[in-house]
Amino acid sequence: MALPKADGHRFTYADYLQWPEDERWELINGKPYAMAPAPTISHQALAGQLFRQIDEALDGTPCSALIAPVDVLLPASDEADEQAATVVQPDILVVCDPEKITERNVRGAPDWIIEVLSPATARHDHLTKRALYERAGVREYWLVHPVDRVVTVYTLKGGLYGGPEIADMAGERAPTIFPEIVIRWQAILEKLPDGAAPGVETPVNSEPGSL
Repeated sequence: MALPKADGHRFTYADYLQWPEDERWELINGKPYAMAPAPTISHQALAGQLFRQIDEALDGTPCSALIAPVDVLLPASDEADEQAATVVQPDILVVCDPEKITERNVRGAPDWIIEVLSPATARHDHLTKRALYERAGVREYWLVHPVDRVVTVYTLKGGLYGGPEIADMAGERAPTIFPEIVIRWQAILEKLPDGAAPGVETPVNSEPGSL
């Protein structure tokens, strides 16, 4: 299948759905970012344990916890899904409006997003995605640093993220918007494999189908 060149082309969700299934991509304002197809074991173990605690805490509530890969569409307005130019796959997300969740994707800003970082994605997640999630109205954004074992937290106030709050992954931590969800860091860290490196997810400005 012939695919358009990335240079000068603004891709949409319709394009995204036609790309090879063995390649993982995100779109931000029409620009494609390639993601590694298989994150490392430690990345998945940390994300999985964190998701498990959140999912259990939300049992019996209207909120849903989801784990990647899930397409999250952040359309600029009321455009159709296929015309959306921003599609991301956060590691973990919590959505409290069931109308945002369809069988194929999540449309609209999740309430809470968590990204588990790697050296290759730290700058992208801290800058590009932070600005994107702020603009979209994500109420709380966590960046979990597996190597440094710290978490960076942004909370939306008045439509803007304030300065980051940085805390060690120690003891317990609850998100500001969900005080009933208590994350027990030690229970997560003790299940991580010894000596494993964090996951790699490399944003690139390349053409789908060229990997």
